[in-house]
Amino acid sequence: MSKGGNGGATVTNKQVILRDYVSGFPKESDFDISTTTTIELKLPEGSNSVLVKNLYLSCDPYMRSRMGKPAASGIAQSYTPGKPILGFGVSRVIESGHPDYKEGDLMWGIVGWEEYSVVTPIPDMHFKIHHTDVPLSYYTGLLGMPGMTAYAGFYEVCSPKKGETVYVSAASGAVGQLVGQFAKMMGCYVVGSAGSKEKVDLLRNKFGFDDAFNYKEEQDLTAALKRCFPKGIDIYFENVGGKMLDAVLLNMNVHGRIAVCGMISQYNLENHEGVHNLSSIIYKRIRIQGFAVFDFYDKYSKFLEFVIPSIKEGKIAYVEDVAEGLEKAPEALVGLFHGKNVGKQVVVVARE
Repeated sequence: MSKGGNGGATVTNKQVILRDYVSGFPKESDFDISTTTTIELKLPEGSNSVLVKNLYLSCDPYMRSRMGKPAASGIAQSYTPGKPILGFGVSRVIESGHPDYKEGDLMWGIVGWEEYSVVTPIPDMHFKIHHTDVPLSYYTGLLGMPGMTAYAGFYEVCSPKKGETVYVSAASGAVGQLVGQFAKMMGCYVVGSAGSKEKVDLLRNKFGFDDAFNYKEEQDLTAALKRCFPKGIDIYFENVGGKMLDAVLLNMNVHGRIAVCGMISQYNLENHEGVHNLSSIIYKRIRIQGFAVFDFYDKYSKFLEFVIPSIKEGKIAYVEDVAEGLEKAPEALVGLFHGKNVGKQVVVVARE
């Protein structure tokens, strides 16, 4: 550690660097851990940014869409090879030139995958943390982007009613585990699917789903859904796409709703799978709506008012899969796309 020119200490800033654009499934070798970069722990005079120490980083499936070459559609801004990747994280403010933040404040939002970041706070991208009587890591999931995704997707997009039937794919992940519990709190019948016995047991025994199945053990997904939903599906919370979506369309009820949150089965394919049962949308008058959580952050305070008491009263169960240390981050992120995580995948950079 050395002193910088304007009085701040200069320290090593360990970073996770994208080596090159990714095609197919990402591999740990697509990333480097850089220990050669330094950062001065002092903001330039007149800066309106904040200098933060990153505590927890969030591994999320959407990050795969940012690893590829820039697309003409511009749906997701690609990461820059040779630079740290970006994602949601929980951070502590070391120094602030921004009027809304002071030294010692905690925040969550988009940061670099590194030990220290300089961030210019953006509304609906960075949030000050006011409730610190819950685990801070929850702001990478339950109290952060995935929790808000589950809340907005279920309550705002699906328009649920008590007694309806709800199916959640990738149900043990950060978003799915919460959608299922929100649906149960509303009095719905809920079934989830996941990719291992351990995850299926979690759905049934910890998260309170009415039923669950391992999609890898089903020869016929359409039949599996018919078995679980003999009276059909009213709401499908879509995280998977592909063959699962095809099977769901045949099992949807008239005026059913599908909230399209993600399609993890397709992210690593060069040629995406087609969907064949689209005529069901017409005959059953199904509403399919894609959504992005950023459209709903105006409801974030309302979400916290709902969810924090539910946590404290034990009404919501939440499972994290924790990787210790920034050097474990590539393995944790890559593992998402092979179903290795059980619950919300978090990387601990530092605990204070």
